[in-house]
Amino acid sequence: MVYIQKKKDILWGGATASSQYEGGYDLDGKCLDTQDCRPYLKRTSDATTATRLLTQDVIDEAKKCQGIGNYPFRKGSDGYHHIDEDIALLKELGIDIYRFSISWARLYPQGDELEPNKKGIAFYDHIFKEVHKAGMKIFLTMNHYAVPLYLVENYGGWTNRKLVIFYERFARTVFEHWGQYIDYFLPFNEINAGYFSPYNGVGLVKEKDKSYNQSLVFQSLHHQFIASAQTIKIARELSPKSQSGCMVACFCYYPLTSSPEDNLKAVRDEEIHQWFAVDILANGHYPSYMDRFFRENDIHLKMEEGDEALLKEYACDFVSFSYYSSSIATVQEDGQQTAGNLVVSTKNPYLKASEWGWQIDPIGLRIMLNKMYDRTQKPIFISENGLGARDQLNSDFSIHDPYRIDYLKQHFKQIEEAIDDGVDVIGYIMWGVIDIVSAGSCEMAKRYGVIYVDGDNLGNGTYKRYKKDSFKWYHDYIQAQHQQFKK
Repeated sequence: MVYIQKKKDILWGGATASSQYEGGYDLDGKCLDTQDCRPYLKRTSDATTATRLLTQDVIDEAKKCQGIGNYPFRKGSDGYHHIDEDIALLKELGIDIYRFSISWARLYPQGDELEPNKKGIAFYDHIFKEVHKAGMKIFLTMNHYAVPLYLVENYGGWTNRKLVIFYERFARTVFEHWGQYIDYFLPFNEINAGYFSPYNGVGLVKEKDKSYNQSLVFQSLHHQFIASAQTIKIARELSPKSQSGCMVACFCYYPLTSSPEDNLKAVRDEEIHQWFAVDILANGHYPSYMDRFFRENDIHLKMEEGDEALLKEYACDFVSFSYYSSSIATVQEDGQQTAGNLVVSTKNPYLKASEWGWQIDPIGLRIMLNKMYDRTQKPIFISENGLGARDQLNSDFSIHDPYRIDYLKQHFKQIEEAIDDGVDVIGYIMWGVIDIVSAGSCEMAKRYGVIYVDGDNLGNGTYKRYKKDSFKWYHDYIQAQHQQFKK
């Protein structure tokens, strides 16, 4: 038997999210959403978690602010006024696919209207047509965290099953208008974030000095699971060529020690933190291990007749995940902590970390690709990955970011290895391909893109675009990868 190394020409892309990129928070009929109310706080070691916990008094204060001020998402990357320029830059970059999201509050400002905002329709109509014209495939995130604030304050966010109805209306509008352009779509971004970050994920407001009610968290997630299945049902009717996906944030848990206790903790952390959402959305059922978790945490779900059948019939076509760093699982409580995407982890002594404390682990990406494929046997998109760093705009308008190039090289090597392992990888999407406001720490200073945006944490700057060194590197890498398969 002769061993042949597996090769595959995958899609290479980049991503933005409406709340972090667009700005224009009060233009053309848009109302406030949950992200518009998140303030920028001077960064501390735990800023990544502190800025996620919003209480009603913080929201009330945000509503009084009529400008940008301390609310970076209201300005974003000023994409609302740079759409055509940015699409041209992405075309020049040579990516195959562009992942972007729609602002629910721009299309349905309050969220419960019977008809969409016409100016919102016109705005996205232009984007879909221009991206398609530029020759890029479209990977649409239907909802990337931002929920119309009206739905949160008047309905309780996703705790209320009525949001499924409002979301179905939103989804039908999207596929009726742009289904012909959508190649891949996600009903929800990082849906398991509803557990780690309930305000971001499900619009659940934290009571001052009190914990979240976990039953409300998981009831909200169930409503999102049902909305996801209903969205897939609508898409199969209106846009049969579109491929449906689910997405979770992945953390690649390692036990701190070889003790049985730490190893069991790693298994349980993976099950609860990332696999349960995948098992429901990709495999079509609630996994058995959640029964014990719900019982031990006194969590009670209300399901309607037909929910289980709906989840089974409208499971997704592909799976996807974000991956930035790995995490440590341990029963020990005295280890040094470090930040990560959505979670805080014990430090891993074998890994280096970014300035924001996110531990850099390319091999962890290969591990997650293998685990995800083994679990679902469905094609995989790496829908988010990248390095948040503090880039310097020089006097000649150059930006030298060799650290980002090195990060990408290492992770791309592990994607190759995973494909050789037998994983069916569809594509890779670089997070924040254009600099955007960081969703974790609510700041512009933490940059991910290969395209620099001249803005700061408080919404000041020219917002002109400049190409970083990584722009040319990524362009050349994509061209070289595709060239291999033309020979």
